[in-house]
Amino acid sequence: MIASVRGKLIYTDNNCAVVECAGVGYKCFVTKNTLYNLPNKNDEVFLYTYLSVREDAMDLYGFRELEELEAFKLLTSVSGVGAKMGLALLSEFTASQITLYIASGDHKALTAASGVGPKLAQRIVLELKDKVGSLQTGDTIEIRAVGNATLNSNTKEAVSALVTLGYTQSEASLAVGKCDPSLSTEELIKQALKTLARGI
Repeated sequence: MIASVRGKLIYTDNNCAVVECAGVGYKCFVTKNTLYNLPNKNDEVFLYTYLSVREDAMDLYGFRELEELEAFKLLTSVSGVGAKMGLALLSEFTASQITLYIASGDHKALTAASGVGPKLAQRIVLELKDKVGSLQTGDTIEIRAVGNATLNSNTKEAVSALVTLGYTQSEASLAVGKCDPSLSTEELIKQALKTLARGI
């Protein structure tokens, strides 16, 4: 398997980059997040890669960050999520955002990605909720906080109340998860609202 490529960036378009390594150009399909962070043409570039082998094609996918590659592999392990859908999700969100949405059960947020309907978004959350902890993202503390929001009935009720007030599931879970879980539901809501007012 080709685990990574390092070489001269010779071409890009809206969904791929061609990297020349020892005279061979490797076409890598990339997310928009990776595409926007590529160097100038003819400069050296390094990409982590994933080789997808099917009966009719061998496609190489390139990622600027290791956590993006890990998120891609996790997403494409879900039934109904192919490589194109994985790229669409990671073009719309960062790996950390996806991890946060899945950990908090916020399937609605995932539907913002092109081609991801409510049923598929629910399946992604359901199948990956117990696996996202293995992803090493820059927001490990936030993921732990989201986990705290499901510790007891008080925290769950506080999250539900905040969602009713118009906050997203992930915003509510993150804010409640940063509070002391032994507080009453009312106190949790007050503290979480203060946290949300400060912009988490």
